[in-house]
Amino acid sequence: MSFHDKTQLPLAIRARQKGEMRAQFAALCYRVVNDKTQVLLITSRGRKRWIIPKGWPSHGVTPAQGAAIEAWEEAGVIGRPHGQCIGVFSYMKINARTGDLPCVAMVYPIRVKRLAEAFPEAGQRRMKWMRPARAAELVSEPELRQILLHFDPRKLRS
Repeated sequence: MSFHDKTQLPLAIRARQKGEMRAQFAALCYRVVNDKTQVLLITSRGRKRWIIPKGWPSHGVTPAQGAAIEAWEEAGVIGRPHGQCIGVFSYMKINARTGDLPCVAMVYPIRVKRLAEAFPEAGQRRMKWMRPARAAELVSEPELRQILLHFDPRKLRS
């Protein structure tokens, strides 16, 4: 990516101090049906916004594995994560107890083999398969919108 790449947006970081920013790993779960790519969106538990699974780094776990763990816990995804980060987006994690926390999420694609019926957060979120362009219309974060609009699993390294 060059500094003049129009497919990427600058991050909208709203941290008051450098140390306030937190990193997360996010999963762009996808499948290909009849040569058409579909991505999986889930709803957040609190405000029911459309999002992709994401969570905090864990010791001894690669970023791609961390994204896969979050996809399993939040959506029951069983699949193969790609080690290639395909983009980064920023957002504000809203928490009434601890205060808002600015986050940057690194996105890792996961090719979904199947969805489990029983998983840690089953029944806590809605899930929906859709075309990436439709998903881009539903998410709030501008950078994630761009990642979805330009996602092409054929361009992933094996």
